[in-house]
Amino acid sequence: MRVASFDGLLTDFARGLQATAIIRGVRSARDYEYELPMALMNRRRNPDVETVLMIASEDTSFISSSLIKEVFSLGGSIEGLVPDLVISKMKEIR
Repeated sequence: MRVASFDGLLTDFARGLQATAIIRGVRSARDYEYELPMALMNRRRNPDVETVLMIASEDTSFISSSLIKEVFSLGGSIEGLVPDLVISKMKEIR
């Protein structure tokens, strides 16, 4: 596994990687309503890449990146909520 950042459109980034799928997490109906138009636009821009929506488990459905960043910035523990690699990277940029 690798982590990569990019500027621009996700479909262009996926094309450059020769990716065949984009995986997105869905926690709620609100997330689905946000993700569906994005997935359809991505399909229109690059029909060779499929968007896969994965439903979050009930024990992690409340977690959001905003909440994680807020808890971390206020000194709270985020262990068990994100991978150890994410915690390490967040500590580096603190």
